[in-house]
Amino acid sequence: MSHSARLSDYRAALTTPGMRGPVVASLLARLPIAMVGLSLLLYVERATGSFAVAGMVSAAALTGVALGSVIQGRLMDRFGPTRPLLWVTGMFAVFVTVSVLAVEAAASVFVLVPLALGVGATEPMVGSASRALWERMVPAGPTRMAGYAYEAISMEVFFILGPGLAGLLLAAPWAGTGVVVGAVLMVIGAMWFAFNPVVRAWGPVKQAPRPLLGAFAYPGMRTVALAALGFGVTIGFVEVAVPAFAKAAGHASMGGLMLSLWSISSVVFGVLYGMRPWPRPMHLRLPVLLAGFALLTFLLAIPATLIGLAIALFLVGTLITPQSTAHSAAIEQVTPNGMAAEAFGWVITSVTVGLAIGQGVSGQLIEHLGTRPAFVAAGVAGLVIALAVWLLRATVQRGVPAEVPARSEMELASR
Repeated sequence: MSHSARLSDYRAALTTPGMRGPVVASLLARLPIAMVGLSLLLYVERATGSFAVAGMVSAAALTGVALGSVIQGRLMDRFGPTRPLLWVTGMFAVFVTVSVLAVEAAASVFVLVPLALGVGATEPMVGSASRALWERMVPAGPTRMAGYAYEAISMEVFFILGPGLAGLLLAAPWAGTGVVVGAVLMVIGAMWFAFNPVVRAWGPVKQAPRPLLGAFAYPGMRTVALAALGFGVTIGFVEVAVPAFAKAAGHASMGGLMLSLWSISSVVFGVLYGMRPWPRPMHLRLPVLLAGFALLTFLLAIPATLIGLAIALFLVGTLITPQSTAHSAAIEQVTPNGMAAEAFGWVITSVTVGLAIGQGVSGQLIEHLGTRPAFVAAGVAGLVIALAVWLLRATVQRGVPAEVPARSEMELASR
């Protein structure tokens, strides 16, 4: 199977009959993904005056996403996306409302952390449903790969806009403005996506018995999840250290805008990389990309000024989208048919667990040692996990076990 995509393949994917509505709705639903988490971190830090407390709350929200994404993915595979999305979107709105009220009431960290966990767990996983929809609507081949690449690239666009919006809204009269605006956008987008005719047509399906751990039971999927974990850990360290660096430099509102810089280079390089990915074999691509990303992260520990950090972030960002695209494409190679939404949920879980670990540890390092050790720790953690992925690369190369029916291109094309 080809893992590269030309510009014509992107055009073919985005003009697939029936996909325009879900694509637009998913854009609105996923735009606040980077915005809500960072806005919550900055909101709590402004209210409590502590990056350590803010890091704990942000890590709890990410842990909630990790718990909820797999469950939502499995429910979507079984019942279709509409019903699960409607239920969790309603619960998400409730948790966000209560969390904001708790912050305003100066509630203790023992209240804020469980509420943040609920916010994350009920965040509607439109990304999982959107990624799985490509598999249902487009036959296997370069066009589908372009659809997956589009998902990764569009996510990076959101990581450009999200932190920037979070930083700008932090300057509003009320520090919680970013959290509320992001939540409203997510709710509207998720509801729009759920009620789209193509999505509603994806109804309940009969499934053969599956392992208790679902897609995670397959060795290749566990290796892909480990690569995603390393990706998340590395980013998690940086996402707390950059705003702290900006605050120490006397420009707190620049933290979100600074993080947008590495997403700009990520999108530009991601499109070019998708045309000629290297290494070509997926079992080599996963560890090599993670190791390269970790090595570039060490550059962030060098600058002493915001301008220097901005340049370093732009360089580091080049390997973000290539990794996201590789994780998405690898799912087809390591999991059987009928597990797309859940498998992507495991990727989201792994990334968010990594983010939670990275943000939690980074907050503590910054509180006691400063930002430079946090940047160094990001690179070290990424390299260690890249080594583990390299040692397990054969599980990705083998793909789906022989006893599991592999995807049939004819079957997919006939859907």
